[in-house]
Parts: sequence; structure tokens; C-alpha cells
Amino acid sequence: MNKPAILIVEDESGIADTLQYALSTDGFDPHWVATGEAALARLREAPAALVILDVGLPDMNGFEVFKRIRAFSEVPVVFLTARADEIDRVVGLELGADDYVAKPFSPRELVARVRTILRRAAKAATASPPPLPFAVDEGRRQIRFYGRPLELSRYEYGLLKTLVERPGHVYSRDVLLDKVWDTSSESLDRTVDAHVKTLRAKLKAIAPGLEPIRTHRGSGYALAEDLPAALS
Repeated sequence: MNKPAILIVEDESGIADTLQYALSTDGFDPHWVATGEAALARLREAPAALVILDVGLPDMNGFEVFKRIRAFSEVPVVFLTARADEIDRVVGLELGADDYVAKPFSPRELVARVRTILRRAAKAATASPPPLPFAVDEGRRQIRFYGRPLELSRYEYGLLKTLVERPGHVYSRDVLLDKVWDTSSESLDRTVDAHVKTLRAKLKAIAPGLEPIRTHRGSGYALAEDLPAALS
């Protein structure tokens, strides 16, 4: 049986060694890198089951590393930081991280959290999701809503496709910018809001009584998971 691979992104070798020992003795296959760039390269070459990501890295902020990871992977991420400020915890969780652990920490507790997150991810992967009223045709770059094709701009298509791929998952504006727009520097948060507004209008024209795209105040947007399979 293959051991779950855990990527540790931490610039302090002492902490990394402690984590590697705790994870390996508990049945995991840990791998250590010391920079954000090395973490991104490693994940593209060898996907991991989970990432333990330090916020204070020498080459870039851990939050920025997380956003870049989300541009190509939905791997579960646990933030690790020496800063216990509530604002850092809030930022990390609002970006979509699975957990947040402040130093100093108990290696045993961190390993237990890793196991809990992986069990939750495995359960979600095997669960049968309810049918959604969306059909994505990537070849034609077209999305149908209750059987009717939507006239979408390039960015509206990318935005809706991203939301449809993970119903219920809350995407922050920053993550949506990284995923949908060519370079996030070309855009601003309000651009995401504007495109969501036009998408909602197009969806409402087909299903006036529904709210397919939900706003999570202070966090971002998610596709509703409770949409009826057919219009009455």
C-alpha cells in the first residue's frame, strides 16, 4: 500500500526534521522543500496528498504560494506560522486553506489534523454529488444551464466553469483572479464582482427564482449545491 505523500514547505530545518520524523513514523511519506518556488516545482512534478505550508518563507509569502498552487491543484493545505495574529489565521482560512497551525505546535496534534483532513477529503471524493443543472462543453467553450446555452464572454466562461467544477467550494476573489484571468495584475477584485453580477443576470434569465452563485461575505463566491435537477 502506498503511503500518502506529504509536502513540507518550511525554511527552518529543525522544524522540518521534526515534522518528517513525526509523519514518517505515523505511516506517511514526507518530502521537504525550503522555498515557495521549490514547492511549486515539486507539486507540478509529483502531486502530494497534502501540503504543510509555512507562511514565512525566504522567497515569497506563504499566502502567495497558496494562491499559485490553487491555479493548478486543489491539494489540501495546512498553513504553519510563527505568527499567532488572528488576522493571519482569518486570511489563510478565507483563501481556502484546510487548517492553520501556529508555532510552537505539537507534532502529534499536527499529524492528527493531517489524518482528519485526508479522511474528510477521501470521503468527499467518494460521495455521490447531486446532479447539477450545468453541462460544460470544454471543446466548444460553452456551458448549458438547464439545457439552455449561455452566451458567455471568455472570462464569464472561465469563472462559471471554475465554480461548477467544485460546487460548494468558496473561492476568494484573489484565487479566482489567478485561475481565470491571464495575469491577476491586469485586474482588480471589483472585476470579479462585475463578472459575477453579469453571470447572475444571465442565469436569472433562465431560472428567475434561483440563486446559483452564492456570496460568502468576506470570503468570496461558491456555486450552490442545492439547485434542483430540473426546473418546475
